[in-house]
Amino acid sequence: MGRTVGGRDESKLKAGTVRLLLAEDDVTLGESLRRDLAAAGYAVDWVRDGAQALDLGTVEPYDLVVLDLGMPGRQGLEVLRAWRAAGMRVPVLVLTARDAWHERVDGFKAGADDYLGKPFHFEELSARLAALGRRSQGQAPHRLGMGDWHLDEERQALVHDDGREEPLTGIEFRMLRCFLMRPGKVLSKAWLLDHVYEGDREIDSNVIEVYINRLRRKLGAQTIATRRGQGYVLVAEAA
Repeated sequence: MGRTVGGRDESKLKAGTVRLLLAEDDVTLGESLRRDLAAAGYAVDWVRDGAQALDLGTVEPYDLVVLDLGMPGRQGLEVLRAWRAAGMRVPVLVLTARDAWHERVDGFKAGADDYLGKPFHFEELSARLAALGRRSQGQAPHRLGMGDWHLDEERQALVHDDGREEPLTGIEFRMLRCFLMRPGKVLSKAWLLDHVYEGDREIDSNVIEVYINRLRRKLGAQTIATRRGQGYVLVAEAA
């Protein structure tokens, strides 16, 4: 049986994207979600106020948003309408304790991509976020990999077809997944910093090169190419 958020049975989210805004004012639930999502490889920004959620969602490059409806400051639907009016098209999964069908209709009209009622099992949240992530990335594969290697998202490790494994640190895992989700696309240092680290941390951009070199040692020197003045690109064929 899956665990209800806040329960004891542990589970990890198989995430399809990297940077996530969590807007939830319940401290117990919010901390539980932040911890599990971060453990799964997300760079999570957690806010407890609707006004702050509105500001961050408008200016920061998130891949997914988990938005509670009943927040102080500004209500969730008001925040969602403002985002959509401003042109923000990031997938939004709405959390709500309300279960009336007409409220769900109002949410979808406001721009919600999915709904999840409280209380919920973490496995269901996992599946819904993974589905939203795949849709938002278009052709993103279910199993991320390149050549004879694939990314085991549950254990955050590289696994070779012959059974060999390469453990990854949290930053290595997040960064490699960024590249595997976007093979052939140039990713700048600034973009990687935004998607690999949590938003409230001040990080020197030179640290990106350190982790690029670590991934090259694991995958091969030619797998991630440097585009001078632009950034880095995964040049090996993704599985």
